[in-house]
Amino acid sequence: MHLLNQIRQNKFVIIGRAGIDFYADPPGTKTEEATQFFSCLGGSSANIGVAIVKLGGQASLVTCVSDDALGRLAVNELAKYGIDASHVRSVGGEVRTSLAVVETRIEDHQSVIYRNNAADFQMNDADVDQIDFGAFGALITTGTVLAAQPSRDATLKAFQAAKDAGVPIVFDVDYRPYSWTSAEEAASVYSKAAEYCDIIIGNDDEFGVMAGRKADGFPLAQKLAQEPGRIIVYKKGEFGSTTFSNGQSFDTGIFRVEALKPTGAGDSFLGAFIASLADGQSVEDSVARGSAAAAIVVSRVGCAPAMPTPDELNSFITTHSGLSPVHA
Repeated sequence: MHLLNQIRQNKFVIIGRAGIDFYADPPGTKTEEATQFFSCLGGSSANIGVAIVKLGGQASLVTCVSDDALGRLAVNELAKYGIDASHVRSVGGEVRTSLAVVETRIEDHQSVIYRNNAADFQMNDADVDQIDFGAFGALITTGTVLAAQPSRDATLKAFQAAKDAGVPIVFDVDYRPYSWTSAEEAASVYSKAAEYCDIIIGNDDEFGVMAGRKADGFPLAQKLAQEPGRIIVYKKGEFGSTTFSNGQSFDTGIFRVEALKPTGAGDSFLGAFIASLADGQSVEDSVARGSAAAAIVVSRVGCAPAMPTPDELNSFITTHSGLSPVHA
């Protein structure tokens, strides 16, 4: 399959935001009671890049950050993890690098996201034009980049350039309502973007938004999977996932752990799933390894620093009791 052969190059261009996460410290602390915070790299695309690099792949990030201390911190963090930031542009003025203030707790978990005048939305056609897409095994992005201009049109231009170069596109729907003017707008844009994509990953809410109604999400996933060579992963939270590939489907459960927080699961799943495909694993085994990575990350502090290494991922799978059965 051309898609998998390309991915096995294990070199990826990722479009989307790099931000900073502040976690109330120590774990379990409410934000309003915190006197100190733990900082780390954040942002869905940056987190996916970290997951891939820690599992042995190469990743280049295309985005914008603010030309200030927080933007420089994000770039420094990318370098620390070995992510190529040569296509990360600093933007002056009143735009700001995304900031998430998050809690390491499950009960009454609070996340406060600061994305007013988000710098990553300033990515434009010129940023895309400098990319040699043919040098990569796949383009990866998340739906956040499509929520505003000029990054929306720039991303769709990147999709076309990747297609022209024969490079597959991996799309995590990653619907964040606060970034969109309406669910109807998101549905329209997501549907247009999905036409380009070879791998589409989303949960029941996200496919529901794309379909225009939650009840129509699963039928939409089935319809999208009819495109030859396309892989669809429909995530169902505690009920695992259903994957459509090569005209067939299979269900995968989850690894049950004592979670510290609810954040980071999606980014770690996608990163480990793609890294496993790049390593020559089957689609089914890659989904299982993505599920294992998600379980590891929700049981650790932070997102980027919580991403597992190959030894950690293999050890978890070997020692864990296994995937819980799916009971949808």
